[in-house]
Amino acid sequence: MSTPASIQVGIAQDAVWIRVDGKGSFQNSTPLKDFSKEMFARGHRNFVIDLNGCPVMDSTFMGTLAGLALKVRAEGNGEIRVVNLNERNHSLLCNLGLDQLLQVEDLELASSGPLSQTCTLTAAASDKLAEAKTMLEAHEAVVEVNPENETKFKDVLEFLRQDIQARQ
Repeated sequence: MSTPASIQVGIAQDAVWIRVDGKGSFQNSTPLKDFSKEMFARGHRNFVIDLNGCPVMDSTFMGTLAGLALKVRAEGNGEIRVVNLNERNHSLLCNLGLDQLLQVEDLELASSGPLSQTCTLTAAASDKLAEAKTMLEAHEAVVEVNPENETKFKDVLEFLRQDIQARQ
């Protein structure tokens, strides 16, 4: 089993910075979603997702980013910038049409420098119901961004809905 990703978060240059070191996956999507909701509730609308240390992302992680971007877009006064991504992650975002919602920057962005109020996001003890809900919300966001994704994730969406119903 692989080591879970480390996600460092903090505030710098009037933006919330999220640095992913390791795979962006369903395993770290719930803490990322919860952190993002808290920052959003505190009035933050500008987020920078630094993928310099992230070799790959799964659809749940990308959907979690899409869900945050949909909130920011609905509010109308912020942006989600994805920086320092490798070719594979760029391709993954583009294949799902998420590059139309997220501000994907091909150029490497220098480090933000020191972050204030930094912490590392960690997954709590495995709560399978919360994890399934995060996965469903993430995949629904991917479909909302690009309706063509519904055919790609139809079976996943149905499985997650059934799984949540069975767990409740």
